[in-house]
Amino acid sequence: MSDKKIRFEIKRQDGPKAAPYWQSFEIPYEHGHNVVSALMKIRETPVTTAGQLVEPVLWEANCMEEVCGACSMRINGKPMQACSTLIDNLTQPIKLEPLTKFPVVRDLMIDRRRMFDNLRKVKAWIDLDGSWDVGTGAPRISPQEWELNYSFSRCMTCGCCMEACPQFGPDYDFVGPAPLGQVRLMNAHPTGKYFAADRLHAIMGDGGLSDCGNAQNCAEVCPKEIPLTTAIGQLGRQVTVQLVKDLIGG
Repeated sequence: MSDKKIRFEIKRQDGPKAAPYWQSFEIPYEHGHNVVSALMKIRETPVTTAGQLVEPVLWEANCMEEVCGACSMRINGKPMQACSTLIDNLTQPIKLEPLTKFPVVRDLMIDRRRMFDNLRKVKAWIDLDGSWDVGTGAPRISPQEWELNYSFSRCMTCGCCMEACPQFGPDYDFVGPAPLGQVRLMNAHPTGKYFAADRLHAIMGDGGLSDCGNAQNCAEVCPKEIPLTTAIGQLGRQVTVQLVKDLIGG
């Protein structure tokens, strides 16, 4: 039987106001482990490498197929999805930390509420009730536009782009790249265009598009490879046009 181990350094926190601390764990090596399945193994026998029986590590997960975005954490210093990150692709000891841009609930579990609040702020939804045509008379969309729209629709609000953004955090008002990507998506929707001006006005003030520093970290870490910098560039042009319309009363 192989004595090969998988070694972890996990940053823990007993509550929102508690001081963080590190604990080390080891589990027997098994091929095919991802970070979530390894955490499940640790949970079965939560004993540190020092032999101390401790409370099981808390994390959040749901779909286990990189769709829900709930299992985001920093893995070896990079924001990633724990369910799709394979142990065999990581350098050991594997360091697991909660995302730093959101409040910690406990251990690796964070509160992503601010990101959802920002989605509400930019009106990231489509209104279906109204007098406009939502039937067969809707404008046709080119395959190229459909393809780009689909890429933005893959956002799972995992928070990885927000974690990597230098302008997003507790001390900044910036709404972040994920909500901006959804503004781009909703403004391109045949029905969503009716309220494009409202969304643009929502990102034209404090904490809006102008707060983006163009670091491009968001696109680099996005698990779904969403072209967030493309969205930000296109929104820049839309905001400029909207500003001119506002000035001339259009």
